[in-house]
Amino acid sequence: MKCFSRYLPYLFRPPSTILSSTCYTEADIISTVEFNTSGELLATGDKGGRVVVFQREQESKSQPQRRGEYNVYSTFQSHEPEFDYLKSLEIEEKINKIRWLPQQNAAYFLLSTNDKTVKLWKISERDKRPEGYNLKDEDGRIRNPSTITSLRVPVLQPMDLMVEATARRVFSNAHTLPHQLHLRSTPTCRPTSPPTTSGVNLWEPGDHRP
Repeated sequence: MKCFSRYLPYLFRPPSTILSSTCYTEADIISTVEFNTSGELLATGDKGGRVVVFQREQESKSQPQRRGEYNVYSTFQSHEPEFDYLKSLEIEEKINKIRWLPQQNAAYFLLSTNDKTVKLWKISERDKRPEGYNLKDEDGRIRNPSTITSLRVPVLQPMDLMVEATARRVFSNAHTLPHQLHLRSTPTCRPTSPPTTSGVNLWEPGDHRP
């Protein structure tokens, strides 16, 4: 039986689904959960540094039993294990916190952090691909310019829906007190940490538009 435990928390497993305990590893344990403001998306982070985003199933009159179900929307590796040579300290890849940023366009943005690094992720959909390049053939290989006798205008062709997760900003050494870290976003969408004896950290994610 295929193991779904890495992507599917207990909350969203159908009661009739039976999963083998051999599917679980320490890295699969969920360490943080966060809904976006609309409740349409749910992001989970685990001890293996992965982020899995679930999307709420659209209501359907033909399948009322599926109302409120969440399906896997995107999954990506957010953090890797690191070693801090200055402190001689191993940094776990475990995701400590996830925070959604206010949505300003069709894409979604979220912050994820381990004990050292905060990352800004962009999650977007793509259902078209460009075709008809002048300097490339259909297989993506570079064409010999001497063989090009006419120019053509590239066009966008439909393709299967693809959900992409891209790291837009990486805030290294973002905090020194991991046990006191709580991500917040200001009205200008700047991630901050709460005040401590060391002060307040404020990071500028920049223009997080596509």
